[in-house]
Amino acid sequence: MTDLVIRPLTEDDAHLFHTLRVPALVGRGCLGHTYATIGQGGEYRPEWTWVALREERVVARAAWWAGPEDTAPIALDWFDFADGEADAAAELLRTAPLRTEYSLLAPPGWRDQPEVRAAGQARIDAAVLGGLEPLVERYRYEWTPECGLPERPGRLEFRPEPDDAAVEDALRRIMPDTLDAHDRRAIARGGVDAAVRELMDILAWFPSPREWWRLARTPAGELVGIQVPARNPGGPCVGYIGVVAEQRGHGYAYDLLVECTHDLVEQGATKIAAATDQPNLPMAAHFARAGYPVTQERIDLI
Repeated sequence: MTDLVIRPLTEDDAHLFHTLRVPALVGRGCLGHTYATIGQGGEYRPEWTWVALREERVVARAAWWAGPEDTAPIALDWFDFADGEADAAAELLRTAPLRTEYSLLAPPGWRDQPEVRAAGQARIDAAVLGGLEPLVERYRYEWTPECGLPERPGRLEFRPEPDDAAVEDALRRIMPDTLDAHDRRAIARGGVDAAVRELMDILAWFPSPREWWRLARTPAGELVGIQVPARNPGGPCVGYIGVVAEQRGHGYAYDLLVECTHDLVEQGATKIAAATDQPNLPMAAHFARAGYPVTQERIDLI
């Protein structure tokens, strides 16, 4: 087999990205944008787009993405390779000096469809060979008006909280025994305070207004949790739902989700994206009750 050349693209040869043809049996990364460089009017930067070539033929490709204000990539959004070139794809990931999470999208029940399962597992295996490791599998939801707007339970009061310290305190009280794999990983790596800072950075990254964030309290004034209606580059989304540890067991996460949905609809949303870890059975049940259908499954590798 001929030698492999691994390198980033440039604006002048960005067209090479589209010369690799692969079956579209599974999705790309969780962002799923059409590939075009910033110079072409798209959202990708050539220096964050790497290819593996044999005799000038692209046999594997990877494209990392970030928002227009970001100075480093935040997600691996494309990862594809030709038949028989899984090793080349893995070598590409090992060679490129970019390290982010990779979230692979697949249709619901993808493991029950032999062709889709083979395509998805091939990408997962190549990513693992390239140095990533599976973290969690998630359900991805998309609410539309046809799903019906769930009625507000009316048990809680929601107010904006401009003080970051108060929000951080709420998040700190949410972290104990969390079912969220990303939060558990952040706690294991740096402790609760580090996990809170990481989550605050994520919430602050959303281009939607900070004023949308809402703390939830009982009529007696007891803190219950926080819900963050948000917009990401793809549109409206459920940015965050969390219930403080001492208030769990009352189904309050449902109330927060419903309020978040109403808030986004009042802001004009006609489509709302959301996600939760598959092992988080209580939250998955709340999404189902609120009328959010599962539209994709997502496999997160770090």
